[in-house]
Amino acid sequence: MNIRKIAFIGLFIAIEIVLTRFLSIQTPIVRIGFTFLPIAISGIMFGPLFAGLTAALADFVGIMLFPTGGPFFPGFTISALLTGLIYGLFLYKKPKSFWRISLAVLVITVFVHLGLDTLWLWMLTGKGIIGLLPARIIKSLIMLPIQIITIQVVWKYLSASLGNKFSNEPPRAKAS
Repeated sequence: MNIRKIAFIGLFIAIEIVLTRFLSIQTPIVRIGFTFLPIAISGIMFGPLFAGLTAALADFVGIMLFPTGGPFFPGFTISALLTGLIYGLFLYKKPKSFWRISLAVLVITVFVHLGLDTLWLWMLTGKGIIGLLPARIIKSLIMLPIQIITIQVVWKYLSASLGNKFSNEPPRAKAS
């Protein structure tokens, strides 16, 4: 692993912590913000393993530096890890098409946020899953297009400014 990769991962961890702890709207059931962005970009640039590690470390360090009332709960760290893994699996060294980004966000939304995170909240709060889901579904429906468009736009501008150093898309066949 090179110094540039370590620096970027550290930067993504710091950005994720700031976005989560200071620039998100937090309720007991949902969090609205742009915390997905550094993890998605990490997945695009470095792949599933490093994106998962980035997300899990950001969650762990964030809760240790800025506890949010309750004790550390490893379920949310597992969710963060899976989120990074999924972004990396869908977007690393693959075209960053609207449909591919949409599929990655949809899988994360359904299986991680609505599935696992709701399970973790049920375990922590004891509230019924049916009681937790309506607000979480509404939040997910609102955030889904925002996440897709934001990831696409930010990557477009970021890849243009970084040049070919992190453009890990497969070469395109030239038309003859």
